[in-house]
Amino acid sequence: MTPKLIAALNKQANQELQAAHAYLAMAYWCDVHHSDGFARFFHKQVKEEQGHAAKILQHLADRDVAPALGPWPAPTTSFKNLPDVAKAVYDLERANTAGIHAAYETALAEKDYPAQVLLHWFINEQVEEEAWSDKLLAETREAASAGSLLSLDRHLPETLSEAASGDGSKL
Repeated sequence: MTPKLIAALNKQANQELQAAHAYLAMAYWCDVHHSDGFARFFHKQVKEEQGHAAKILQHLADRDVAPALGPWPAPTTSFKNLPDVAKAVYDLERANTAGIHAAYETALAEKDYPAQVLLHWFINEQVEEEAWSDKLLAETREAASAGSLLSLDRHLPETLSEAASGDGSKL
C-alpha cells in the first residue's frame, strides 16, 4: 500500500469513528429531551459506525499497516429541536459519503485493487445511509406539531431500520 492510500484509509476510519461519536452525542441529547425512539436509533448508529471503522482498520492491519487513530473534535451536544438533529444527521452522512468517495479516488489512482473492493462496500452502504437520513430530515421537518413528532419518535427505530435495511419499506 502506498503512503497516500494509507493516509486516505486512516482518514476515513477516523471519520467513521468521529461519526460514531457524533451519533452518541445525538443519542444522549435525545435521551435528555425524552425522544426515546430517536435515542434508540442513534445508539444503534453508534455501533454501526464503529463497525464501519473496524472494517477499514482491519483492512489496514491485514495488509501489515498499523492504523493511525487520531483525535476528533468534540461533537455538537446542543440542538434547538429534533429537526435540527435530523439536519445534523443529514450533513454527517453527506460528509461521510464525500470522504468515502475521496478514499476510493485515491485507491483508483494508486491502482490498489483490494482497497477498491473494500470501498465498493462503503459506496453501496452510503446510498442506504443517505436515503434514510434524507427521509429522516423530511419526516422530521414535516412533523410540525408536538403530536406528530411524538408519533414519529414512537415509530422511528422500526421505520428507519426497515428503510436502512433496503427491504423497500418507506418512512
